Amino acid sequence: MSEQTVQKDKTHDENYVLEVEDLKKYYPVTAGFFKRKIGDVKAVDGISLKLKRGETFGLVGESGCGKSTAGRTILRLTDPTEGKIIFDGKDITRLRGARLRRARQDFQMVFQDPYASLNSEMMVGHLVDEPLRNFSKKSHKELEAEVKKLIQRVGLREEDYYKYPHEFSGGQRQRIGIARALALNPKLIIADEPVSALDVSIQSQVLNLLNELQDEFDLTYLFIAHDLSVVKHMSDRIGVMYLGHIVEVADKDEIYEEPLHPYTQALISAIPNPDPLKRKERIILEGDVPSPQNPPTGCVFHTRCPVAMPKCKEIVPQLKEVRPNRQVACLLYEDEDESEA
Repeated sequence: MSEQTVQKDKTHDENYVLEVEDLKKYYPVTAGFFKRKIGDVKAVDGISLKLKRGETFGLVGESGCGKSTAGRTILRLTDPTEGKIIFDGKDITRLRGARLRRARQDFQMVFQDPYASLNSEMMVGHLVDEPLRNFSKKSHKELEAEVKKLIQRVGLREEDYYKYPHEFSGGQRQRIGIARALALNPKLIIADEPVSALDVSIQSQVLNLLNELQDEFDLTYLFIAHDLSVVKHMSDRIGVMYLGHIVEVADKDEIYEEPLHPYTQALISAIPNPDPLKRKERIILEGDVPSPQNPPTGCVFHTRCPVAMPKCKEIVPQLKEVRPNRQVACLLYEDEDESEA
């Protein structure tokens, strides 16, 4: 029997290449000889987001907030616990085997560590053409010519085709990873901290390359990072994550000029500004980030929030639009939202 194709969602909006609904990723915690489950690490705890075609959506937050796990789960490198992932109108949440492999032609990932993400025993040419060999029926000579053209496009030389990863710097290895991600001409690339492991002098070169490739290949990016300056340079819209939750979404200019969520305000206040007249007063958050195994009740940020109210300990705020194109998960804006209704 032939395998059925994935049916398109009839309610899908063609303007969006990716729609994530209430996505959760929990890791079970076990104890004892029989590995009895005693709880869950709630790495991603019910996030929803939409990516417009051709845009760059930045996902930011402190280390351990769940942003990288969200990216890997969206890409189906790990299975979601709950929720729905709609890619280009097709529900890929529970795809398995050959159907998942076929779907992955259209979404790829650029990993954080360019040293660990490349097989050290494979030539660059074979690293880049591996996706093509899996899905293309072109001859070896045709593939070789295509890959040489691609590695030149990312800033390497044609003769680099025959070299091995250990012969390259970190920035050059990341270019190899980018070429590999582009090989199948995907619609979406998830870039997980793609420059955090690189020297500062190289970071801007790689970021500029990603911007050029986006226009040339008509790409949509989910750009994951903790460096707010990098995210501002790259993104059209930004989502802020805290302890597995998205707490604010807005256009990049608005979120930097007027952050609404107290956590976002603290993040933005920490960005260095050489102009003393434009510097924001630094907001220092008290305490440590709670454990995702035992998150606070109510709003997960209330234990560190400088403006927390008693009800924040009991009520879980929902991410909702409180102003045009501004989504916030904070009880401070409940009254504002009701007055505009």
